[in-house]
Amino acid sequence: MKKNIAILGSTGSIGTQALNVIRQNPDIFSVEVLSAGSNADQLILQAIEFLPNAVVIGNEELYDKVKEALRPFPVKVFAGQDSLSQIVEMDEISLVLNALVGYSGLQPTLNAIRAGKDIALANKETLVVAGDLVMTLAGESNVRILPVDSEHSAIFQCLAGETLKNIEKVILTASGGPFRGKKQEHLNLVTKEAALNHPNWKMGNKVTIDSASLMNKGLEVIEAKWLFDLSPSQIDVIVHPQSVIHSIVQFVDGSMKAQLGPPDMRGPILYAFSFPGRVMTDFPRFDFTACSQFTFELPDRDLFRNLGLAYEALNRGGNMPCILNAANEIAVQAFLEDRITFMGMPRLIEKCMHTVTFVQKPAYEDYVQTNGEARARALEYLLLNPES
Repeated sequence: MKKNIAILGSTGSIGTQALNVIRQNPDIFSVEVLSAGSNADQLILQAIEFLPNAVVIGNEELYDKVKEALRPFPVKVFAGQDSLSQIVEMDEISLVLNALVGYSGLQPTLNAIRAGKDIALANKETLVVAGDLVMTLAGESNVRILPVDSEHSAIFQCLAGETLKNIEKVILTASGGPFRGKKQEHLNLVTKEAALNHPNWKMGNKVTIDSASLMNKGLEVIEAKWLFDLSPSQIDVIVHPQSVIHSIVQFVDGSMKAQLGPPDMRGPILYAFSFPGRVMTDFPRFDFTACSQFTFELPDRDLFRNLGLAYEALNRGGNMPCILNAANEIAVQAFLEDRITFMGMPRLIEKCMHTVTFVQKPAYEDYVQTNGEARARALEYLLLNPES
């Protein structure tokens, strides 16, 4: 039977690559729902090509434009965050790909889990913000959380046939981003154009800036804790500039498994879509003769402070990762708008971690409150510290 897939964030980097995977495998996958935030033009083109049951445009002001463009086609049109959170409950949906950016991915994920839908998760913030809540609900609902991030997909694949209790540690690999090996003096003068120039991966702006600051790796550390039921001490990060080894699992007997492949997100997307099987592809194969060596080095947690802050948030627990995430989303947007420096971002985040109300055992309502408070505190910090 075909898998009917809802793609949340279909016009972003992951969403467009997911549609490429579906386009190449029309006998296996079909598109049931597409959603976009404000990119109405691309959403319209996608809907005309794939003819989903429904589309959702997040920006309600664009509803009429999308509705009118799709009037000749058998596609329902909805708008707004509430519609997005509700549409994932549709009976026809087999799998929800959450490729949204940031905190906005949490509520649709929770609703989809309650509706019994398996989740292909590319929105790492869902687990960063409320990992305990999400994974508990998934277990109660007998729902699978299938990781799409290349690092977590690699770990997931390495654990096939293994048990979690046999994990000694997982090692997340990082490319090091565009500023690997740079000194403080260089980072003080970083521009957004330089930060957006990733050497290996093509991603959306937010993820690319997070990668440059190593916050993306910090968020992945927190995500790995919840996906694989690990303690912070079981999660290491190593810089691997070639981006061929996507992550490693070390077992209690000392043996290790690694998952390798070209830096192409279509592979992890397809694996999540086709799990527990695999689908033949014509994706490029890795050529060992073209890569003379693999290199590894430790990340500089002092210089790239965001990675250390993520570990601090994970060790503190409670709503601290939610505070970290909210402050980071404000910091990244401010950096993209030239309102804060590259090195000012971790200072803003750390300030929020020290001042926003801490809750040791948060419920969903606490996460909502924390997200709002942390964003307000971060914006206040920006206003009071324009030199950052």
